[in-house]
Amino acid sequence: MTNPRPILPEDKRTPAVAEAMNGFHRDVVDQVRAAVEKDSVVVVGMAQNPFVKKVRQALEQANVPFTYLEYGTYFGMWKQRLAIKMWSGWPTFPQVFVRGTLVGGFDDTRKALEDGSLKKLLES
Repeated sequence: MTNPRPILPEDKRTPAVAEAMNGFHRDVVDQVRAAVEKDSVVVVGMAQNPFVKKVRQALEQANVPFTYLEYGTYFGMWKQRLAIKMWSGWPTFPQVFVRGTLVGGFDDTRKALEDGSLKKLLES
């Protein structure tokens, strides 16, 4: 098996490819972007995903208020979730944003809660 081709930076894409990517489920990406710009903590997830549930519980237990955006299940809305992944550059869900910064998924968020770095991001 050959190594997968790396994703090209925007300046290496043809205009047609860049335009297609920018327009791919733009409404969903715009919803996520608006929430990330407006709210201190945003969790983007999907139903049935146990790690989405775990990160929400961890934030609730830490008394960190957050906005939750849910896009489908394992059986639907995969194209919308793909658009979010392409926009954020993060391959899985949940995606946790703090003050506009992508912290990562469940493991990253749990670590940030434990070491205090999530609190520092919130205070900055």
